[in-house]
Amino acid sequence: MRAYNDVKAEPQKGREILPAGGYVAKVQAAMVENTDYGERLVVYFEICEGDYRGFFQKDFDAQTQEDKKWRGVYRMYLPKEDGSEKDGWSKKTLGGVIWSFEQSNPGYHWDWNEAGLKDKLVGVLFRNKEWELNGNTGWTTECRFLTDVDSIRQETFRTPKDKPLKRDSGQNNWAAQSDDSDLPWKS
Repeated sequence: MRAYNDVKAEPQKGREILPAGGYVAKVQAAMVENTDYGERLVVYFEICEGDYRGFFQKDFDAQTQEDKKWRGVYRMYLPKEDGSEKDGWSKKTLGGVIWSFEQSNPGYHWDWNEAGLKDKLVGVLFRNKEWELNGNTGWTTECRFLTDVDSIRQETFRTPKDKPLKRDSGQNNWAAQSDDSDLPWKS
């Protein structure tokens, strides 16, 4: 191999992944956005207590690509008022979100103004989620639920179950099957 200029022997650091569990967060912004499916509430937050305080700002600052992403986000589709089963589920979920904010912020009463959530506290629950991209798989965490801050502080919350990829039963279609006879170091 030839020598290359500007190559430094240093460890490769992957992006730190927030462990599954519960955290107290402060809302940075909240908005309703329109999608092809319908309206959804988007809440951007930062962890504000504990060992992972400031986690998402550090993550954002460490990103070097042009299209940086804020990863402290909770999204939920809003009810469509169409009477469907999904609509009922959306209303129940929204009711839980409202309760989480009201319980976490004494004196606050939900007023249907999502921008008013800025600087409010809320508990966020993260789960492990398996991903797949171009045949590669791995695990990350995602914000799954909002809850009250007291359940986080008192550690009475339940961490959401992991979400592995769906796989065809009886067949391993996500990992290539091969023998090692074609490996270059085997002769």
